[in-house]
Amino acid sequence: MGGKSTYLRQAALIVLMAQMGSFVPAERAQLPIFDRIYTRIGASDNLARGRSTFLVEMTEVATILNTATPQSLVLLDEVGRGTATFDGLAIAWAMVEHLHAHTRAKTLFATHYHELTELADLLLGVKNVHVSVKESGSDIVFLRRVEPGSADKSYGIDVAKLAGLPPTVIERARQVLQRHEHTKHALSEQLTARPATPEQLPMFTPLDQKIVQMLRELDLDNLRPVEALNLLAELKKKLE
Repeated sequence: MGGKSTYLRQAALIVLMAQMGSFVPAERAQLPIFDRIYTRIGASDNLARGRSTFLVEMTEVATILNTATPQSLVLLDEVGRGTATFDGLAIAWAMVEHLHAHTRAKTLFATHYHELTELADLLLGVKNVHVSVKESGSDIVFLRRVEPGSADKSYGIDVAKLAGLPPTVIERARQVLQRHEHTKHALSEQLTARPATPEQLPMFTPLDQKIVQMLRELDLDNLRPVEALNLLAELKKKLE
């Protein structure tokens, strides 16, 4: 709703128009010559081939990561949203690192995974931008303007309200969101206030107490190599 996908499509069209010698919608523009334009925008399954939306997405992403060059333009929109949240985030994070370290292509990556914005602090070639939004009371206005920095919040519930979801659903969604954010905040405070003491994991289970006892009774200073090998073989038998 903010215009991220439109921004990606616009970038691809401007590059294509400039490279064919056409005018572009700008007062001035300086663009390199690209060998290819790769896009992963939109999502749909392929029932005929038995492919889910996520599999189709990953197949296209695999093509991009395996064939793109430093002279390519890569446009990625919401990669990873077709699977579980943490799986999708992990894949998106690894993709950005791969594009930065190996592919080196100029890339625009639109995402709702706010955690990905941390990569700007870790990788020199990564910069965050966001589509600005103006809040007016309980309403919001999308300004269609791209500005530096990451977004400070999501406006999914506000968009749902614009779409006409019943007020009771919107109100309940805000309550659930507030409770979820409060839980995260409370947990964060708890961890900050009370430093976690590392828990020593047991080296052996109760079934292995005989082995522990044998090791304690060993006289390592007087143990010959042959005896050590025999002991290891005996311990291995006990573990099996």
